[in-house]
Amino acid sequence: MSSILTNNGAMVALQTLKSINSDLEGVQSQIATGKDVNKASDNAAIWAVSKVMESDQSSFKQIGDQLSLGEATVAVASDASEQVVSLLTEMKDLAIQASGDNVDHAKIEADIAAKEEQIASIVGGAQFNGVNLLATDTDGNGGTGISVISSIDRVGSNAPTVSTITVDGVDFENDIVGGTRTGITDSATAQTAITDIEALLQTAVNGAAALGSSQSRLSDQGEFVSKLADSMSSGIGALVDADMEEASAKLQALQVQQQLGAQALSIANQAPQQLLSLFR
Repeated sequence: MSSILTNNGAMVALQTLKSINSDLEGVQSQIATGKDVNKASDNAAIWAVSKVMESDQSSFKQIGDQLSLGEATVAVASDASEQVVSLLTEMKDLAIQASGDNVDHAKIEADIAAKEEQIASIVGGAQFNGVNLLATDTDGNGGTGISVISSIDRVGSNAPTVSTITVDGVDFENDIVGGTRTGITDSATAQTAITDIEALLQTAVNGAAALGSSQSRLSDQGEFVSKLADSMSSGIGALVDADMEEASAKLQALQVQQQLGAQALSIANQAPQQLLSLFR
């Protein structure tokens, strides 16, 4: 039965065209944004997961910056401590020279005293961003080290927990600069000074080794966090990024379907006109 009041063919063609246009809009959005899931309405579950992962990825980038800052702080102290070790070694050599009788003890004592002043200067200046891990008070507020955030650990749907790396200061200011050494006036005092300097040297070596170990740990953690952030970026992309080759193919197919749908609707709209021929 044909009717001039109800055009079933046109309604079907119109609904088909609307569906095609909706699909075409979605594909155009994918091409424009590069994402298959750009908002919650696209896929609520995937969108929610991706947003949590994006938040964690952003946090890991900030953690990487903090680890770099911590590593730089420790690196300054480590380099300074190695220089202190070198100067103490030179002081020990001078004291050994002074253990002989046929030497200028006063001049050697002056040389050693000058190196002690240099050590004090190095220890006092070994600060980065206001933190000196060789000082008794590392941050001017009674601190004895630094704590660097190293990771955020998420298990299931629970809130993430924060992990840190603590780097203890090595108190060269008190243990070495403030340490005692016998003044050299003759071979006997020189031999005593050798023992004193050796004790200071061992303290410096132990401190330098501890700082070097902490620096290495911060560096390794920073490298891990950087790789983890990259892996998370790839994971997020796998969830929400659009397949551009597929989107391109869909776009061309939908454009053809849109043209055919418009043509079908035009034909269906002309059907009532055909009824006029029955009344001629």
